[in-house]
Amino acid sequence: MSGRFITFEGIDGAGKSTHIEALAGWLRARGHGVVVTREPGGTPLAEQLRELVLHAPMDALCEALLVFAARRDHLQNVIEPALARGDTVLCDRFTDATFAYQGGGRGFDTAVLARLEQWVQQGRQPDLTLWFDLAPATAAARRGAARTPDRFEAQDEAFFDRVRAGYAARAAADPGRFARLQAAADPSAVWQQVQAAVEARPWW
Repeated sequence: MSGRFITFEGIDGAGKSTHIEALAGWLRARGHGVVVTREPGGTPLAEQLRELVLHAPMDALCEALLVFAARRDHLQNVIEPALARGDTVLCDRFTDATFAYQGGGRGFDTAVLARLEQWVQQGRQPDLTLWFDLAPATAAARRGAARTPDRFEAQDEAFFDRVRAGYAARAAADPGRFARLQAAADPSAVWQQVQAAVEARPWW
């Protein structure tokens, strides 16, 4: 039996990391095999590419090519094998982030991104995408208290407004896949939204 592929999306500071671990524990307690991973990253090669994307100066096309190269390796070596075993894969970001950050934030041609998506993923899409939607100003305040920013986290609020709009466009194009969560709520309320979105699916 094929497993399920659930992705966690949202601008930096939206709270994805906290809830991905909570959902992993919740699913494991119910007997599900779970793989938690991230993008860019998830394999030795993809983690090396992640470091370049986050810290080396480059244009939007270079970013997109590196992210999709990392994604290809990640799919082949982690995601697809886990799904074939029947595991549930929880991934911190996937292709929606590329459309949001490179397409929305950087203004890169989404038609090129769509072609790369087709080549690299061969039709693979998440079964469910949890979008942690948060105002950029709120996210910036959270990030500032947490860590030193990388190339993306250091962008201005207008950049994150465009990223948020990029996510909204992806959600509008595929509403059956997306669950939009109000990430400004307190963590317990956000967790309730996560549980409700997962339990609403007929898989379990």
